Amino acid sequence: MKQICLMGGTFDPIHYGHLVVAEEVRQKFGLQKVLFIPAARPPHKMGKKISEAYHRVNMTRLATASNKYFEVSTLEIERQGISYTIDTVREIKRIYGIETVYFITGADAVLEIINWKEAEKLLSMCTFIAATRPGYNLNNIKETLKSLPGDILKRILPLEVPALSISSSDIRQRVMEGRSIKYLLPESVEEYILKNGLYRKNTAEKLFLPEMEIS
Repeated sequence: MKQICLMGGTFDPIHYGHLVVAEEVRQKFGLQKVLFIPAARPPHKMGKKISEAYHRVNMTRLATASNKYFEVSTLEIERQGISYTIDTVREIKRIYGIETVYFITGADAVLEIINWKEAEKLLSMCTFIAATRPGYNLNNIKETLKSLPGDILKRILPLEVPALSISSSDIRQRVMEGRSIKYLLPESVEEYILKNGLYRKNTAEKLFLPEMEIS
């Protein structure tokens, strides 16, 4: 049976932390494919600035090109509207004709999962891999999500990954301050950022997403 893992996010920019997590999960669970899915309009980032979709897609393609098990999907970009995970999972399951999907997210995002659209239904459709930094207190996850049924909680699997100390927000800040981002992300992505003037002060390439209620 084909086993596919989804990794969603803004990827603004994608970095080695994302790639290390994806490869670790692929190997650990014997998956045939990891789909990187850049979000169009993630509900948790309403009111924040985010780079244009084509930049984020291009950077993700550059970063994943050398791994034959990695693939970039523009499903959410093409669908437009708010990028709800439940809608994406349903569509991926329909396209690939599979029952179970693995979904990679950060441990902090998992703590908010009960607020996601159709949360319990989503959890019944996926096995969530909660990527954590070394030393992360896993009791935070158990305590916060203790109201969920036990069979659903078993679908949330923590995975410790050292490279998660790298963050997209830190990379953007470094570029804004004129500091080096070398060795934090693939060289092809670094060159793309510099060539296109991303993350510099007063850049005109930013899309402002207005505040919106999350449901």
